[in-house]
Amino acid sequence: MVTPNYNMAEYLEETIQSVLRNLAPGDEYYVIDGGSTDGSVDIIRRYESQLSGWVSEPDGGYADALAKGFDMSTAPLMCWINCSDLLLEGSLDMRRAALAREGCDFVFGDDYYIDEQGYVLQQSNGQVRDLAYMMLLGGWTPLQDACAWRRTLYDDCGGLNRSISYAADYDLFLRMSRSGRACYLPAVLSAFRRHHSQISICGASIYEAERRHIRCRMMKDLVGFKGSSLGHRLWYSIIVQLRARIPSWNQRRCACLGQHVNTLAAQIIA
Repeated sequence: MVTPNYNMAEYLEETIQSVLRNLAPGDEYYVIDGGSTDGSVDIIRRYESQLSGWVSEPDGGYADALAKGFDMSTAPLMCWINCSDLLLEGSLDMRRAALAREGCDFVFGDDYYIDEQGYVLQQSNGQVRDLAYMMLLGGWTPLQDACAWRRTLYDDCGGLNRSISYAADYDLFLRMSRSGRACYLPAVLSAFRRHHSQISICGASIYEAERRHIRCRMMKDLVGFKGSSLGHRLWYSIIVQLRARIPSWNQRRCACLGQHVNTLAAQIIA
């Protein structure tokens, strides 16, 4: 597990605590700080004895920080969580069990969307029939805080592209979904916090431009790929647009609305 951080002291401690509660013997946890000046380093030092490693130094951005953390690790299973998001109790055990199934290389699940104070706003619905098609042809992205994968798949795909500023998650997950077997895990595993400093808000236009560039590049490499036909592309584009516009497709009914995330644990979706 890796957490990248840059001047997010307001939420960093909660994130670290949520990960530490989930670790099993032999698990590794790295916090990679980009040279924060807001007190983040003081928080990291408080948990230093429970971390596998950490650094605080200037880096090339989000993807570079993550890649640096993964390079420090030797664990056979990998995932990350951003410095404002939270793991629910039992989350890593569920991912570990899913990846132990024969033929499963990459798992993706669901999460709660929470506000800045930690109260549940909605529950996501990340179930798709074919992740590679949904990503490549529809531009859809699974939730990074609810994913995990085998190191062998990560290495075979070339790892994170450090040159990508915002859409490194889309690029990596698309390459892994095409190279390995991606399995949907019907469980709520984490909490994604909505706040004004997050990349998906402040860098939305750059993220979208990078994602379009990645899709165009990969489509050019798919000569003869059956999913590259106009019909397939239109179908998956329509599906993604409908999911964005119809809440019942992209969200699940949630009995936890308004509850604080600290009262909730990871759970299988019935």
